[in-house]
Amino acid sequence: MLLLMIIPVIPALYCSNYYKCLVVRADEEVFKSVENDAEEITEDLKKKKMKKDKIGFRDRKIIEYENRMRAYSTPDKIFRYFATIKLSHGENHEVYMTPVDFLRAITPGMKQPDGLGLDQYKRYDPKTVQQKLDLILDEDSIFYKLGSSGLITFSDYIFLLTVLSTSRRHFEIAFRMFDLNGDGDVDCEEFEKVATLIRHQTSIGSRHRDHANTGNTFKGVNSALTTYFFGPTLKEKLTIEKFLDFQEKLQKEILSLEFQRKTPDHNVKITETDFTELLLAYAGYPQKKKMRMLKRVKKTFRDSEGISKEDYLNFFHFLNNINDVDTALTFYHIAGASIDQTTLKHVAKTVAHVDLSDHVIHVVFTIFDENHDGQLSNKEFIAVMKNRLLRGLEKPKDTGFIKFMYTVWKCAKETKPALLEI
Repeated sequence: MLLLMIIPVIPALYCSNYYKCLVVRADEEVFKSVENDAEEITEDLKKKKMKKDKIGFRDRKIIEYENRMRAYSTPDKIFRYFATIKLSHGENHEVYMTPVDFLRAITPGMKQPDGLGLDQYKRYDPKTVQQKLDLILDEDSIFYKLGSSGLITFSDYIFLLTVLSTSRRHFEIAFRMFDLNGDGDVDCEEFEKVATLIRHQTSIGSRHRDHANTGNTFKGVNSALTTYFFGPTLKEKLTIEKFLDFQEKLQKEILSLEFQRKTPDHNVKITETDFTELLLAYAGYPQKKKMRMLKRVKKTFRDSEGISKEDYLNFFHFLNNINDVDTALTFYHIAGASIDQTTLKHVAKTVAHVDLSDHVIHVVFTIFDENHDGQLSNKEFIAVMKNRLLRGLEKPKDTGFIKFMYTVWKCAKETKPALLEI
């Protein structure tokens, strides 16, 4: 009797398990289908992004023109071209740059937005400009030290370029020159002399001529900045440490703006290709060589690990000591030691006191290791990194024609005509 009761249950249990298996399999198939669809959508988005990122003929020509302007035009014209804000005070008006405008003015290949250009600006009322402009700056941003709601005047522009294009060592020497009592500090008047001396030594300062008709005349360091350096009564002294701290904060803020530009959706990391583009921005390489380097990086890092902001800033802290790094790498080279990834990491640690991540070092070697032998061409690497540190601003900004004409004139002056020798 018991056996007869069990027999009908067995097929029922079997069927129940069978249907459960069918449901599970169906769920797995649906999941796989959804997963495949998601992958296809991701691939389509990547392709669309690549198409979108591709620069057209018109944009390419505009970028080439803007790069020539950055390289050879006067600071006045560069400021008027890349500034985007005009504030009107009744009949008077003044032109300003935003921090992003400033970054665009010093970054090759970064195109000015359509509809804005030479003497073309967005007009704002000074009373409402702070509310209408979203500058995305931290409360303690160095740009707020300039006053003007974080905006940059022409005089600020010249001063900031001078600060960025001058090495820490040169500022230290200039401060010592004008430190008459030897206490290591300078007062407001002495600082004006330091700033003037440094400015005239830079390519920016040597090219600048005041243009009263455009309103772009250099008026010295602005009052908000002098108050920051010397206090409300301008009686405090400015130490070289405080000024170098200002320079470091400015560099860090510009680097942060660059990083944000590559991650508009606020990702935590940038890609290795983005890092390479930022590193080679001021290298002055022919387009073919640059594309070859980018292709090598893309191929090596297909499964992108990414580079965090901390690693990015650490690498540029390492660049601040590039002259000492150059000396250290030269010693290695003279001693016959190879400059591999371990060596570079050791030099960064001992000379610059910074821990570079293995991943960043791997990316750097991928960029500069042309023959894939695992060794760094330190001469090329150092040359590119020095340009990157000073953003190409220390280069002489002329086409070479003026130097050529000067050489011809000098040669003609020193050479006696053949008839006089007879």
